[in-house]
Formats: sequence, C-alpha cells, structure tokens
Amino acid sequence: MIRRITEADRELYYKYADIFYNSGVVNAPVPKENYKITFDEFMRSDDYVWCYIFECGGEPCGFAMLSRTFSQEAGGISVTVEEIYIDPEYRNRGMGTQFFQYMKENIPAARYRIEVEEDNEKAKRLYEKMGFEVLPYIQMVIDKHNAERRAKGE
Repeated sequence: MIRRITEADRELYYKYADIFYNSGVVNAPVPKENYKITFDEFMRSDDYVWCYIFECGGEPCGFAMLSRTFSQEAGGISVTVEEIYIDPEYRNRGMGTQFFQYMKENIPAARYRIEVEEDNEKAKRLYEKMGFEVLPYIQMVIDKHNAERRAKGE
C-alpha cells in the first residue's frame, strides 16, 4: 500500500531519512535538522514537496519524497523523486515498480526526474525499466550548507 504521510509518521520519517542519507546510495549525509524542516513542509502544504509511506502487510516498509517545479524545457510541471527507500527485506517485491506506476497515474507532470549515484546499477535498471532516461549533462548546485562550510574554511 502507498499512502500520504501524516503527522503520526514524524518519527518514522526521521528514521527513514536517516537510514537513506547514511546508506551509501547518496554522496553525502544531510544535517539532521533538515529532516524536521522537510517534515514540517510536508505538513504545511503540498506546494513544493510531499511524501508517501509504503506499507506491506500493514507494516511500514519504505518511503518516497517528491518535489515539484515548473520546467520550460519540459513545457509544464516537473516532478522529482527526491528520495525513495525500501527496507532491504521488502526489496524485489515490486514496491518500487508499484510506486512509479502510482506516481505516473496520480501525479500528472510533463516530466518526472530522479537522481541516482553512478554505481547504483540495480536502481538504474529499475528506473530505466520505468521509462527514465539518462540525461547527457551534469547538474551543478550552490548548496547553502556547503557554501557556509567553505566560507569557514572547512
């Protein structure tokens, strides 16, 4: 089952965010205070970001976080899968496929995006199976936390 996150899921989200950002599938952890900022935004509105909890047999087994922007390139709304995590014991049961189908059917967009670490072959195969294509360019960012660390000489 896939359901929207609720206030009652706060600690569950913190747990999953912490696992995700320390799992090796992302290139750097995020400050834990960002979990609260993000969760508070889930509860405030769905203007920019929203979250889904995955359940198997009534038990939580993962989550996904999506964000929304407008893309002139795509000609409309672009939805980015910011995070997707499934507990190891529930992987290879179709939950990822089920979520991507749910997303396409229930969250209309001109473009769907996802990032994946280059060496995460299993995830890349799933994403390609779901219709995602590799983009031929590099993304660049100015990240507030990294800029602050550089300014301090860290």
